[in-house]
Amino acid sequence: MSARPDSLFASDNTAGLCPEALAALIAVNSGSAPSYGSDPTTARAQDLFRQIFETDCETFFVFNGTAANALALSALCQRHHSVLCHEVAHIDTDECGAPEFFTGGSKLLPLPGPAAKLTLTTVAPALTRGHGVHFPKPGALSLTQSTEHGTLYTSAEIRALADLAHAHGLSVHMDGARFANACAASALAGHSPADLTWRAGVDVLCFGGTKNGLLSAEAVVFFNPALARDFAYRVKQTGQLASKQRFASAQW
Repeated sequence: MSARPDSLFASDNTAGLCPEALAALIAVNSGSAPSYGSDPTTARAQDLFRQIFETDCETFFVFNGTAANALALSALCQRHHSVLCHEVAHIDTDECGAPEFFTGGSKLLPLPGPAAKLTLTTVAPALTRGHGVHFPKPGALSLTQSTEHGTLYTSAEIRALADLAHAHGLSVHMDGARFANACAASALAGHSPADLTWRAGVDVLCFGGTKNGLLSAEAVVFFNPALARDFAYRVKQTGQLASKQRFASAQW
């Protein structure tokens, strides 16, 4: 028996909203509220992120994952920097040069690694690549969790990579388009969202909502507050600030 067209699962991008997100949209669609994120629903969502990650993180909401990653990297890097990432990372293969555009020219340096994961042996040589001012200075390390191949970094692997990056002055970015999936899998081993992020050395996480049944709702979560300085201005300048922010926040 052939499958109905609407039952095919080509991508989680093609799926509808999860019932909880749809119910949240309906529930918040009554009355009026302050605009541009000054509403109580957004404040509640941001507080929930602090609870989930067990720390005083700063959370910003944008419309899609490309903007989340590119804006986060723009907060970590200057235009003369480079970003170390895996050779199949979405920031290099699927975001149309947005990271380079939003950073003002930071060069992505794709590196190999088994099962779509970076390792110390591939990252370490890249940190000293080039000679002086003639090659972009490494500014950030980007990890994808879960990876583009569905594999997972353990908290120990993240910690080792983050320690190496920090020792060389790099910040650590995590592309978490499917971070909720990683949390669900890692919970079986007793690891919390905090264990997979800031406790392991991650400075900023792009937490995917689209791939978890939400509509136009991605979160950029800063665990290093110094890096979040003026980030609200970056969100506004790039057209990512929603006037009716409560509709995105309610889904979270």
